[in-house]
Amino acid sequence: MYYAIVKSGGKQYKVEEGNHLFVDKLPEVEAGTDINLEEVLFASKDGAVTIGKPIIAGSTVSAKVIAQTRAPKVLSFKRRAKKGYKRLIGHRQYITKLEISKINVN
Repeated sequence: MYYAIVKSGGKQYKVEEGNHLFVDKLPEVEAGTDINLEEVLFASKDGAVTIGKPIIAGSTVSAKVIAQTRAPKVLSFKRRAKKGYKRLIGHRQYITKLEISKINVN
């Protein structure tokens, strides 16, 4: 089993080849293009691990952009007791769907 932990948008994700991943919106990237995630923090192959300090130099994760879309709606409800105050707020986050194609570790 070959997997890595990458950093994108201030968050860390565990990725494996062939998996689909939803990350915060990557700007100026269109669907169908290939990108490289260069902040690889950790990699493991058949029990042999490589740990970055803080990143593994020269390592990348190749991915293909499947879609630029929005996440499902998250509802937030505010209410004040005995005051008649109610407010319903909806939010949809912009996200990018990636398909991991290859993990390159030096």
